[in-house]
Order: sequence, then structure tokens, then C-alpha cells
Amino acid sequence: MDRIVLGYAPTRRSIFSAPDARKYRAIIADKLRELGVEFVDIEDINEEGLLYDEDDRLKVLKKFQEAGVDGLFLPHCNFGTEFICARLAKDLGKPVLLWGPLDERPEADGTRLRDTQCGLFATGKVLRRFGVPFTYLTNCRVDDPVFERGLRDFIAVCNVVKTFKAARILQIGPRPYEFYSTMCNEGELLERFGIECVPVPLPELTRGVKAALAEDKGDGTSDIEVQLTWIAERYDLGCTTEQVRTVAAMAVAIRRMLKKYHCTAGCIQCWNELQHELGIMPCAANSILNEEGTPITCETDVHGAITSLMIEAADMGRKRSFFADWTIRHPDDPNGELLQHCGPWPCSVARERPKITVPLAFDHNGAVTAEAKHGEVTLCRFDGDNGQYSLLLGTAEGIDGPKGMGTYLWVRVQNIKRLEAKIVEGPYIHHCAGIHDDVVPVLYEACKYLGIQPDLYDPIEEDVKAYLRGE
Repeated sequence: MDRIVLGYAPTRRSIFSAPDARKYRAIIADKLRELGVEFVDIEDINEEGLLYDEDDRLKVLKKFQEAGVDGLFLPHCNFGTEFICARLAKDLGKPVLLWGPLDERPEADGTRLRDTQCGLFATGKVLRRFGVPFTYLTNCRVDDPVFERGLRDFIAVCNVVKTFKAARILQIGPRPYEFYSTMCNEGELLERFGIECVPVPLPELTRGVKAALAEDKGDGTSDIEVQLTWIAERYDLGCTTEQVRTVAAMAVAIRRMLKKYHCTAGCIQCWNELQHELGIMPCAANSILNEEGTPITCETDVHGAITSLMIEAADMGRKRSFFADWTIRHPDDPNGELLQHCGPWPCSVARERPKITVPLAFDHNGAVTAEAKHGEVTLCRFDGDNGQYSLLLGTAEGIDGPKGMGTYLWVRVQNIKRLEAKIVEGPYIHHCAGIHDDVVPVLYEACKYLGIQPDLYDPIEEDVKAYLRGE
């Protein structure tokens, strides 16, 4: 699981009970520890460990910045000091979780100790005035299940934001000539989102493959030998010994390039030049890297690599994602569709033992064939054109269908015609990323921090909002 650290800044207002605020500060901190949440507290900032003073706010800001926190948690332990919270959130520039513990029954004489809900209303307004996006977790008790769910979802949102902003994409070769659809605006990705593309020529990869092959002394200690052992444990082989050695060498070479250029994901011109130079498809090598948790996407699809990073971050790295083509309608199910690609999907996605073999539409070996597991999946696509970027997203259900080639999964959606129109009308293309989990609410919420428009392909926005409200 990816590591996310929250800045824990509980707040109070002087006109309500300070002892109760201190009590709840401790209760909430204990709950965070119980849930295994990593956080940086402010106990050393003042004797109360609470945020309510401007001088203290500056100290808190410095502490959180030096600690490199990934998100800001603002529990209102009584009414809270809304303008101090907003200033801290604005200057810190991280995702913000706004929440307060449910207020108790008023005292017998009518006294109220905290008025937390009222303070949350005030802080929400001031955050908007400051132009700070925030996530609201419904007013509840720390032991309510919705508290843990909302907190973990927010941590996943922070992970998406952190991963997206740190994305550095290794681009191995230009896009294939025919693929105008996968062109991207490299300058705009950097200017708008801070995402870097690192272009390297295909000969650098082929040299790396040949160098890895030359290192193999046959004593079982080389990187290729280790990789071949790993492959033998997970894949059946429908290829020659020489071909599988080249697959292993390509995986080793790409891994080294990722490390050399400090990249978090990659994309590759998977055909046709590599086949002339090395005699294999790179799909199986991509599958290996994808299984390790480093997305490598086909046809030099930079936006696809970014999408894959986002969807795995939303799942906190628990499961591997798969990169697919929307291809054809299901021959029997009116809302069915075939997700397929030549063979780059990670082996843990498969419902059967995958096989390295020749893919559909190509003559060279080095791809993977296996049907993916059924069940619920999230599908999404980050894309843009003409300066507008959005995230197409929704869920689907894996279903039975005709046997396929490559890595594939038949899915059913609510309305294939509606989805089809969204993809055609754009800004999307025939590529998407999927994962065997429902991370739609996390991705939807993360979009507000990234300047991306969420675009649900089914009319489920109110359901997503209800989930995020804790309903």
C-alpha cells in the first residue's frame, strides 16, 4: 500500500468549551492511530495541541511543509476557527478533509459545549472564499463506520493527487505513424499539471536489450536468469527459448530505463520497428512491468500511462490495473463490450494461467493470451484536446463471452450506446484503464484537486455524491 501522511490540525473557537475540544483532539488522534493512519500532529505548537491562533498557524504550516504531508485533516473539536483553517489550507496547497465529531445532547440548562456542525458550515464557506477545494466528511462519531470509510477514501484521494502531480512518463519511441489518436500536448501537460514526458529513441531500448542478453553467463545470477525464473513461475510458454530470453531482456532493459530517468510509468511504440530489430512483440515485457506496479502502456499512449497511474493510486496500490482497447460489441448481450489488447495485462488480472504467444493481428511472438477475471471493474480514461481535460469513468461487470486472443475481458455496462457516444465524441479514444474494484468515488473526488472534469459515462453522479456524503 502506498504511504500517505496527513497533517492533523484539530481546531477550536474560544467561545466554546476548550476542555471538550482538547478531549476530542485526543480521542480523534487515538482513533487515527488505531486505524493505522500516518499523521503529523501539532501537540508541540501550543499547550493545547489545537489550531486557533495566527502565530501558531504559521508554525503549523512550517511543520507540515517540512514533514511533506500529503493532505490536511481539519477536525473541528468545537466550533473551530474558520479563517485560520482557511489560511492554513490555502498556503499548504494539499487536499483538505473537513470534518467534526457529532455534537452531544445539550446540557440540562440548555448549554451547548461545542456547536461543531455550525462551525463546519462556517469553515466550508470561508474555504470557498479562499478558493480552496476541500472534501467534506459528514458530521459523525469517530466510531461510526462512515468515519473510517470517509477517512480511507480521502487518503486514497490524496494518493491520486500525489501520484498524478509526480507523474513522469518514459516515452519509448514516438507514437506509431498511424496513431494520430494517441498524440498528446507534452508542453501543456507540463504547464497545466506538472507532468513530465521523458522521450527516448527506440534504439536506446534495443541497445539495452542486447546489453542485457550479453550479460547472461548462464550461471543463474544475471538479471535475465532471475527474470526467466519469474516468468516460468507465472506464464505458460508458446514461444521459443530465444524469444522468451528476449522478452526477459526487454523487461530488464525497460526497468533499467525507468530507473535511469526516474520515471513512474512508461509508454512504448510497440509496433512495427521493434519487431524488425528484435523479432518479438513487447507485450509480455509490458505485462511483467505492469505486474510489478509500474504501468507500461501501448502505442506510445502518454495519457493512457497517466490514467493507469491514477486508477492504481485510487486503489492504494492493492491491485494491478489493465490497459485495454474498447473493441467490439458483445454478439449476444446488448450492453456488452470486449476489452482487449495484444497482451500487456499483468498476470494477476488473469482468471487462467496466461501464455506467451503470438497476438491477434500480428505475426511475431511475445504477447500474452489470457482472459481476465470477471466481477466488478472500474474503467476510466484521462484525456483532453483543445485545452480541455477530463476523466471518463464508471463501472462495468465482467461477463462470459466468446473466446478471445491476447488479454481480454467481456464486460457489461448500463448503456453501451451512451458510452460509445461519449468515447466517439471525445475527448477520448479507444483506450482505457481498468481495475477490479470500485474506485469511482475516489477518482471523482480527486478531480476537484487536479483541475480535471469528472465525466461519468452512466448517470450515477447523484449516487456517487451520496456515497461521498456518507449515505
